[in-house]
Amino acid sequence: ADITARILELLGYEGYSVAHPQVQRALRYVQENQEEDGSWYGRWGVNYIYGTWQVLRGLRALNLDMNQPWLLKARNWLESVQHEDGGWGERCNTYDDPVFKGQGPSTASQTAWAVMGLCTFDDPYRPSIRRGIEYLIHNQNPDGSWTELETTGTGFPKVFYLKYDMYRNSWPLLALATYRNIVTARGKERSHSNQHLTEHSFTYKRVLDS
Repeated sequence: ADITARILELLGYEGYSVAHPQVQRALRYVQENQEEDGSWYGRWGVNYIYGTWQVLRGLRALNLDMNQPWLLKARNWLESVQHEDGGWGERCNTYDDPVFKGQGPSTASQTAWAVMGLCTFDDPYRPSIRRGIEYLIHNQNPDGSWTELETTGTGFPKVFYLKYDMYRNSWPLLALATYRNIVTARGKERSHSNQHLTEHSFTYKRVLDS
């Protein structure tokens, strides 16, 4: 499902319609492979946080209605596994037993994936997103990098896993950029009112200054 969604993301950027026969087949595949709790299994990143983000991002690129119940279920699952520190984390043992999904120390890359998944619903003022962004900001090193001790890359599930060193930096940067884009878009939509921008100006300013 995660790789299928990446193709859907590309097709969305290329202007393909959800009415296209191949897009329709892919959408059916993605929906049929959704887990009961709303998440998706991830084969190239650890694990359900990765898979769920990839699917949501791919569908958003198609301008799909993200308020459909099955997609809101995915959003709710991401929020249900957010940690007290505002971040997200998951370990490789989820491939052996899904009972561990969404459990593990918060990491920069997995927090970034979750934030980007939540950003597909275009609500930058949602508390879960703000907490995730604050986690990334507060855990950034003075030199601009992030430290990540956990293994978050998947070679082959249940066989071997990889520690891609650039995950810890590239995904948080993409998450911050994605967040800034939806804040900017929402600000333009609500240019007649500064209420929400004022309420969340601290988070917005920190991202703009990052």
